[in-house]
Amino acid sequence: MLIREEGGVVVSTTTAAAAMMLTNTPSLRRAKFGTFLQSDEKDDDSGINSNRPSNASACNNGPTSGENSPYAMSPRNHTSPLTKSPWLRTSPFSDQLALQNGLIGSLVREEGHVYSIAAFGDLLYTGSDSKNIRVWKSLKDFSGFKASSGFVKAIVVSGGKVYTGHEDGKIRIWKASSKDPSIYRKVGSLPSLKEYLMCSLNPKKYVEVRRNKNVLKIKHYDAVSCMSINEEKGLLYSGSWDKTLKREYKVRKVKAIQRFLSYSAKFFVWRLSDSKCLESINAHDDAVNSIVVGFEGLVFTGSADGTVKVWRMELEQKQIKHFLLQRLLKQENAVTALAVSVSDAVLYCGSSDGLVNFWEREKHLSHGGVLRGHKMAVLCLAVAGKMVFSGSADKCICVWKRSEGGVHTCLTVLGGHTGPIKCLTVEIEKDHHHDDDDDDDQKTNDNQRWMVYSGSLDKSVKVWRVSDQTDLLRSGSQRRSTRPLPLLNQRL
Repeated sequence: MLIREEGGVVVSTTTAAAAMMLTNTPSLRRAKFGTFLQSDEKDDDSGINSNRPSNASACNNGPTSGENSPYAMSPRNHTSPLTKSPWLRTSPFSDQLALQNGLIGSLVREEGHVYSIAAFGDLLYTGSDSKNIRVWKSLKDFSGFKASSGFVKAIVVSGGKVYTGHEDGKIRIWKASSKDPSIYRKVGSLPSLKEYLMCSLNPKKYVEVRRNKNVLKIKHYDAVSCMSINEEKGLLYSGSWDKTLKREYKVRKVKAIQRFLSYSAKFFVWRLSDSKCLESINAHDDAVNSIVVGFEGLVFTGSADGTVKVWRMELEQKQIKHFLLQRLLKQENAVTALAVSVSDAVLYCGSSDGLVNFWEREKHLSHGGVLRGHKMAVLCLAVAGKMVFSGSADKCICVWKRSEGGVHTCLTVLGGHTGPIKCLTVEIEKDHHHDDDDDDDQKTNDNQRWMVYSGSLDKSVKVWRVSDQTDLLRSGSQRRSTRPLPLLNQRL
């Protein structure tokens, strides 16, 4: 791993050159007798010759200085004929895939814990508790902008604009300058200032959040924890930790009134064209931790109250309304992350018990199974194609691959962070090309490569390359199915 400093940013990159330096280090062993019988002197290698696939594939694989020694020429030291068996031969893809998968580099800037991340085109956006939003390009610090208050807990990008959700309950809108793309300026907020002022004059626009405390019902007053965009409808959904007070009244026969107090957590629906709040919906009994736009116009929400709910969007008198369709999950452990595979119509849910549940639309959103791969809470999820990525407080990323029949296989576990992994995003590797002699089907389906970006509380962002064929790197590796059987609790 090479570490260099560029403009105050420490960038570490994993290369095969480091391994070459190790293999070319002069040995301190005493030369064997056979070396004195050679007419030409050769440099002594480390003496370690492994056939195991390695990132250091450029190492010198030539003969060592003691290969022609009398000991090596002894018939008792001949290589076993079993090693020439075709059944023991290493896969021809191993050396190539070893270079294609794994950690590419780390982005480190001492600005605080990384809580949010988003990729758009060739740019990567990261948010931290320092109120800064950094913009990265080609593993380099490209630009950055800063909010006046509230660390950044959520980032989404749409229509050339960057939407950031903050701890102070505000959603800010940023846009790059047309003259200088590295300069970002704040161009608005949700709700817009005009709508905020108009609603503040109407007493009916206020809701009670605590006893004797009212706030406008068209804005968040606590941390914005999650956001998701419906590109087709031009809508943005936001969830937060704020809760409104609900008062319920019960009339007894003696006409005495008993009052019950409870709290309801909301999510908001915004129209991007004019930054207008269309709805604020009472959804859960505790904080909304995740919200995602899914397939067929459905919206999924997950909460600290341990529930996952499905909402359907409908037009009612030319107005967009959302109605509760069904509740998928009710448990004691908090729901911490949601992700959707739109192509396969599958919903994934991570929770504080370290499990990932999933539901399949083709089976009428019935429960499909459980992915068991983490020892601690699952904090983030990402889906790309047939691949599912889960980041956890155990500092690891599990890479799953979905196959026919809804069976998931854990291809590998990515480790390298020294703190809990708070956010993930995945992009297809655009500069990856297949060989010309491959079939068209293979170009489409085989050896697809993805760029995975993970943000952590260790104040770093790591960049990984993952292939669909990652499992070829692990000869005889144990695989985990997704059916809830006792054997599935084992870790690799």
